[in-house]
Parts: sequence; C-alpha cells; structure tokens
Amino acid sequence: MSAVLKNRDSEQEFINSQQLPPDKRGISFEALFFRQLQAVTTRIHATENIDEIMLEASQDICKLFNADRLTLYAVSDDRGSIVSKVKTGLNTSRDLKLPISAQSIAGYVAHSRELVNIADVYDDEALKRIHPSLSFLKEVDKRSGYRTKQMLVVPILDGAVLHGVLQVINNKSDMPFGELEVEGAAQLCKTLATAIRQRMDRAQGGARRKSTKYDGLIADGVLTQDELQAAVQKAREEALSVEQVLVSDYSIRPAQIGPSLAKFFGVPYEPFNEGRLRLEALQGALKREFVLEQGWIPLEEGPEGLVLMCLDPEAVRNSRIVPQVFPRASKLAWRVTTLTEFKDTLAQLWGGGTDDASVEDMLADLSAPMDDEGGEESALESAAADNELVKFVNKIIIDAYNQRASDIHIEPLPGKAKTGIRLRIDGTLMPYVEVPAHFRQALVTRLKIMCDLDISEKRKPQDGKIKFKKYGPLDIELRVATIPSAGGVEDVVMRILAAGEPIPLEKLGLTPHNRENLEKTVTKPYGLFYVCGPTGSGKTTTLHSILKFLNTPDTKIWTAEDPVEITQKGLRQVQVNKKAGIDFALVMRAFLRADPDIIMVGESRDKETVSMGVEASLTGHLVFSTLHTNSAPESITRLLDMGMDPFNFADALLGILAQRLAKRLCDCKESYVPANAELRSFINEYALDLKQTPAWQADEGGEAQKLFEEWIEQYGKDGELRLYRAVGCDKCGKTGYKGRVGLHELLVADDEVKRLIQERARVADLFVAAVGSGMRTLKMDGMEKILMGLTDLKQVRSVCIR
Repeated sequence: MSAVLKNRDSEQEFINSQQLPPDKRGISFEALFFRQLQAVTTRIHATENIDEIMLEASQDICKLFNADRLTLYAVSDDRGSIVSKVKTGLNTSRDLKLPISAQSIAGYVAHSRELVNIADVYDDEALKRIHPSLSFLKEVDKRSGYRTKQMLVVPILDGAVLHGVLQVINNKSDMPFGELEVEGAAQLCKTLATAIRQRMDRAQGGARRKSTKYDGLIADGVLTQDELQAAVQKAREEALSVEQVLVSDYSIRPAQIGPSLAKFFGVPYEPFNEGRLRLEALQGALKREFVLEQGWIPLEEGPEGLVLMCLDPEAVRNSRIVPQVFPRASKLAWRVTTLTEFKDTLAQLWGGGTDDASVEDMLADLSAPMDDEGGEESALESAAADNELVKFVNKIIIDAYNQRASDIHIEPLPGKAKTGIRLRIDGTLMPYVEVPAHFRQALVTRLKIMCDLDISEKRKPQDGKIKFKKYGPLDIELRVATIPSAGGVEDVVMRILAAGEPIPLEKLGLTPHNRENLEKTVTKPYGLFYVCGPTGSGKTTTLHSILKFLNTPDTKIWTAEDPVEITQKGLRQVQVNKKAGIDFALVMRAFLRADPDIIMVGESRDKETVSMGVEASLTGHLVFSTLHTNSAPESITRLLDMGMDPFNFADALLGILAQRLAKRLCDCKESYVPANAELRSFINEYALDLKQTPAWQADEGGEAQKLFEEWIEQYGKDGELRLYRAVGCDKCGKTGYKGRVGLHELLVADDEVKRLIQERARVADLFVAAVGSGMRTLKMDGMEKILMGLTDLKQVRSVCIR
C-alpha cells in the first residue's frame, strides 16, 4: 500500500475505517478513498504496459477495496470468451477462460455489460434474480478449499467496445461491497478501458500515439506534430509545463490552447474574464494555497449548477473534494482552463500576492494602535510606515480595483467611532470595511505620503495623485482629494484611473440612430463638438472612442488631459500640470502652433479655453471637449453665459452629446409582456418632449400608433413588446444588476438650432427644435434601451430628470 498511501498514519486510518460499515465511515474516509484511487489511475495512465502495472498495483487495488483477491479478464481474440490476465491468491499459472455468457458471473457481466455486486455467490436465489441461467462455478473453490462469498464484477468498456472484466472478491470486513467501492470500481474500469485502447492503438503499426490534451492545436493547424514533441521534450528538460513552452517559444495564446483542452476533457473551455467579481459566498471560505494545490476555482452558481474552473476536470471530479467543500451544491458544471488563465483568475479573486489574508485578518494583525488625537507628526509618520498598515492600504486599493470600483471613500467619524470605508461600484456606494478609530489618522497620513501631500496640513482641502505601481502590483493611478470634515477629522476620496485602451465606437452602446448621426457629425472637417454630463458619466471614455474612430495615419491629433487616463497610438497627448503653470488654455495656444487637424481639450472650464476652442474651429480645426452640464440644449446656454459670441459660436458648433450611466440588468433578468395600461403609460412617458413638436400636436394618436409600430418592428418578438425586470443571482450579488449602460442625447447643430442660438433662445425652445429634428433625449434613449433588455425603467428614471 505504500506506493499509494502517503504515510503510515493515513494508511492505518484508512484501513481502520474500512472495517466500519459504510454509513459509519464519514466524509474523511470517502475523500481518502478517492485520493488513493486517483493515485492508482494516474499510475495506469502513465504506463506503457497494462499487464505489468496491474500486476504491480493489484495488491494496492485489493487494499483499496479491502478485498481478499481480484482477477482481471481480457476479451479473447475471437471475442467469444474472456481470459484471465491477472490473478491474485490462486496458486495456479493456468489462465481461466470463460465463455461470454451467463454460465459464470464474469462471463455474464461481459455478456450483459452491466456491473453486478453480489453479497454471497452461493445464494442461488439471488443469482437467479440477476439472470435465470446464472450460477457460480464452485469447482474452483472445491479444488482450492477457498470460500468465495462477496463479489464485485465490473465490465471494462470503452464506449460500446468491451475490453475485459474486473472481478473483486471477498470483502475482508465480511460485508457486501458498498456504494463507494462500486463507484470506485466503475471509475477504475473506465481508466483501464482508456489505457487498453491507447495500448492497442500504439500496437497497430506503431503509427498511432497516446493522445494528449494539446492534439487540438495540431488538428487546428496551429502547431505541427514535430513542434509539439519538441515542446514536450523541452518542458521535461527544463522542468516547465508544456503550456509555458508553447506560449513563450511558439507565441501560442491561451485562447488557442483552451479549445484543445475542451476537446480532450470533453467539457467547455472557460477563459479568463476581466469583469469577474469575487463572490464571498463561494470563494471567501477557501484559502489561496488550497485552491492552487487543488487546481479548481468555484466561479458562480448558475442554471447548470456550481460552475468550476479546473486545470484537470477529470482529476478534480475523481478526487471527490468539491462535494465535501460545497455539500449543498446539487449539480456541478465542469469547465477547463489553461494554466495561465487559472493563475490570472486566482490573482483576480485572491489578489496578486501569496498573502491571501482577508481585509478583516489584516486589520486584526495591525500593530498596537496609537492615540492619534494630537499625535506628533514624527509619530504619525512612523505609524503610517508600519509594514502591516502599508499592506492594509495596498489591500484596499487592490480589492477596489478587482471589484471594478470607480472610487474609494474613507469616512472617519470623531471620537471613538469607527472609520467607514466604502467603494463605489456601478454607481452605487457599497460598504467595504470599518477601521477602528485609533488607526484613522495613520491611515490618512499613509495616503498623504503616497501622493506627496503635506501631512501637517489638516485644515485645508488638498488634492494629489498616487502612482500605485511604486507601491503595489497594479499599474494604475489614483486621483486623491482630502477634505477636512466636522469633528477635526479628514475624509479621503480616491478616484481610480485605470489606464486602458479606448472602446471601439461600435461597442459604446449607442443606438443605431445615434451612432449614424454621431459618425456623420464628427467626420466634418472642422467645427466644435462637446460631450457633457456629470463627473463619472464616461465623457472621457466617449471622447477617446470618437478619437479612435477618427485616428488615421494622415491625421494629426493633439490632446490636453488632466489626467491622461486612456492612451492610444497615433495621438500626441499632453498632461496638464497646474503646479507647473500648464493649464488647458496654455496648452491650447501651443496646439494651434503645432499644425493640428484635431484638438481634444479635456475640459472647458473657463471663458478663455472655450473662446480658443471656437476660434480654432473657425480656422479649420476639429475641436472636441467636455462640459459639466445636464443636457445637450442646456450646454448651449451655459456656453453663451460664459460670454461667447452667439453668431461665432453658432457657426462653430457641430453638435453636443450628453450622456449618463444607468445600471445594466444582469443576465438573470426576467422578461414579461406588459399590460395595456403599463404600455400606454410607457409610451406617454417616452413622448413627454415629443408632445411639444408640431407633428404630435397635430395628430397625437396617429404619432403614438406610428411609434408603437416602429418599436414592434425594431424590438418586438412575435408581435409583442417585452419589458424586463431584475431578479438577482450570485453573479450580481443578488442585486439584479451588473455593469452599466450608457444613455445618450445627441443634439446635432442644424440650421434651426443655429438660428435659435443666434437669437439666444430659451432652453425649452432649443429642446423642442432639437427633438423635432430627430434628437432622442436621455430619457427617450434610456427607454429604448429598456426595450432592448439592457436596463429597466427604475434605473432610467434615477439618472434622467426629464
């Protein structure tokens, strides 16, 4: 047994447990049984000679099943009988040859291809219940003086092909073999069938070889047979995984390897998902080391059951560990992944380091606190540099980034009250952790040190930046604002500025109507275009998507940003630095001397910047910028109030895109057909601004019917409109929402709008003119996205005033 069991203690524990009835053995015995079974099957898979390995492992197999003897039969060449290949406990070298029929128990199993588990082979009535002609050949017992009693006999099947029979004889505890042994024997026979088939394939002319999990790469033309063999050889020589060699030496991506693994293991491929969130209910109870050792990660609970990402689904399934860790999971959905993507997912859910401590554990490990009331600067600085506190602050930032948070809010309270830390995820503030009062000043001081702020200044607001790459594993920046608040404490708010690639315009979430008009507007050779909305509404993301659309080798694009969040090749990007006196207006003047085709100014905050934008657009440049306003028509009156000449501004303006972010419905959403009253109310709410236009005032009923018919054509299913409601699942934290969707309001400056600008018309008149010429308001765009199943009315109303 030493070849299978790891040590004497576990061997003795295992043997002792085998003497117990199956209902008394417990979960630990079951886990140990399947671990030993896995060791035997691994040896069988690794061998070239099945007969030899079965002879070597036969005693281990007997001990595994607590059996006295076993016999392994193989099908004869004429396929009319089975012949013993391995026998334990019989003092004869003669092969046993049995016809494939009900004349013997092993022959019957070969004939019926069904497993039998018999409590006593001398019980003729029990045998007749299995098959009327079935009998036990007692002659062997008579000759040897041995008494056969319990027998577990299993066919060795590879699909529909029979390769042999495994016969396990006499349970040493003198009890029938239990369900555990039955399942284990069935798994062992599956392994034997695969191994025998592979041996036969190799024997047929030597042309065939043992299949590997990378054969799909050869079938798909990604790799040749010789290259794969060379990669396997190098992996052996350098003690690397084959995948590492394929990725480094042959530039093969994990996404190409994944489908090959899926073919080999017969389960779907699960790639790395950047948007995956840590689910405490599933991953919170597992330690990083355990997950790494076991080679599986629980991802989510879906319709198929508990979804498991595995490196080797077969080994994980056979180990039987998962049902013990998650006993309530009625179904398991197996997925295979590459080593690279497994490690990426592990780092995403448990953090990039080897330290998998939870934030609560890290809080408990913080050194003895100091009383920060009136503490000296040197003492505070020393506390802020404490190694455990440094780790704790890094953990907060890493967790916030991994959970896709946009902001981190640190909110201390005076006295002995705890300091709350909240994360803004998908627009909503979520509690993260509470820190004891005595750490609050050291925490704030640590953050000030990271962004090079004055730690002695506690009465004035300060702002700065953290380049986190200096302190942790993530290449991100954080914009930090400290604000003194009531009770002599300081709040800290950090905006996470994750550097990234621009989103293609077609993936920005624009409706076909808005996308067509936007592309037509921004491809004009010169003019002024604004994107407006509140802080955090995605204005910069949208501007960079537009610039990506316009970015061609024959175009010179200059951008002035604070900060530079998104980088893209072909753009010349300038970072605004107020401390050095480099503001938007100064950079704008420099751009005009640098032969630009397109200029993007991060924000139009003052009259000078806006005036220069108008001037640049009138002299043949395409100018983009952002504004903090509520809607597209309101942006016009805001700019005129800054002192813009209405005639020059009207000539320069191409359009204004207002936007908001609403919560996106999770995939667990539920569709329903609204009642007539709800549908009428929905149409009335959508048409609130349309009712002011001449067409609706002339024939409201006809226009409403026309709108309904357009919706049926675009969004209907079987002649009906469907709406959607939030449900809630583990994937979205039971909220029903995951991620966000953009709502857009595109005002195109046509002749009527330009005339109204020149006349300094009211916002209401601009709204009516814009809607009349085809503008969809934020509310209207949001309601169309409700019909598309992206969000619901509650979320649209929460971000749209009108």
